Amino acid sequence: MRREDIVTAARGWLGTPYRHQASRKGAGCDCLGLVRGVWRELIGSEPQPVPPYSPDWAEVTGEDTLLAAARMYLVEKPVSAAKAGDVLVFRMASGVPAKHCGVLSGPGRIVHAYWGRAVVETRLVPWWQRRAVAAFSFPGVED
Repeated sequence: MRREDIVTAARGWLGTPYRHQASRKGAGCDCLGLVRGVWRELIGSEPQPVPPYSPDWAEVTGEDTLLAAARMYLVEKPVSAAKAGDVLVFRMASGVPAKHCGVLSGPGRIVHAYWGRAVVETRLVPWWQRRAVAAFSFPGVED
């Protein structure tokens, strides 16, 4: 799989409305739903069903569930080595579980499902850069 294929797939979701726990292009998705949709488009069936989760799952459980799942199915790399097509995972504040993810679409740009909006492509401004705690490649990505 080529990195440009991942970026093209992620950009195909642009404008999809934000819908908690959803993962259907054009109809609705959250940040995880976007990554899941890209996986399905380029790799195939998801490796396991995603259990139901509330919008405040991280605050309630205090567990790094998103980060643990990424480590199970994606290939971890240093954030500083992330390239277009890689998945970035973010902590929204220091000391809390990682709760947001998106696909790096180019230098300083990310495609992600944004709460209360839609899937957007935005600049990876310093605010986001400071919160990036992990980076992952999809399995089988050609470097």
